[in-house]
Amino acid sequence: MDNQDFISIASVIKKRRTVKPAMLNGNKIPNGHIAAILELADWAPTHGLTEPWRFVVYENPADFCKEHAELYKQFTPAENFVETTYNNLTHMGDKASHIIIPIMKRGDLPKIPVFEEIIAASCAIQNLLLGATGLNIYTYWGTGGMTLKPAMKDFLKLGDEDHVLGILYLGYADEIPEGRRKTPLEEKISWR
Repeated sequence: MDNQDFISIASVIKKRRTVKPAMLNGNKIPNGHIAAILELADWAPTHGLTEPWRFVVYENPADFCKEHAELYKQFTPAENFVETTYNNLTHMGDKASHIIIPIMKRGDLPKIPVFEEIIAASCAIQNLLLGATGLNIYTYWGTGGMTLKPAMKDFLKLGDEDHVLGILYLGYADEIPEGRRKTPLEEKISWR
């Protein structure tokens, strides 16, 4: 890799931001751009070539949001049900262009720990996020609502060892939050 490659990659990594769905502007991303960032996701590292990442793409976020809210309503005991949560889930993607649900699909090599499969799928998600940033697409990676509950796994028809790794809301934004870190880098690294 020459210096220019490093500079380009570093720029994209430092530019990536989490932008909450309400801050998106509702403009549509071309499906070709979504396909391009999914292709980048497919180049994640993978032990034993299990390639454990899978993605469910919703071109119309409202479709998923309604289903998500109904899962919450169906599987939340009446005494715990909160109408505001239901409404928030229903409208969470109103300004998103696409929703992508990343999944860790357990590979067929039992000697590879589940932990490694989750890491590989998470690397695929990071590739997707960085590719999106390179196309001026902003993202929010959330795990709220029913995302991590058994009902969502059932809804997506996943196996016992598969995992939903969140919900990705993608879109364009007019205002981008500043990047920041709370802990200085020196406090996170120990040179030996």
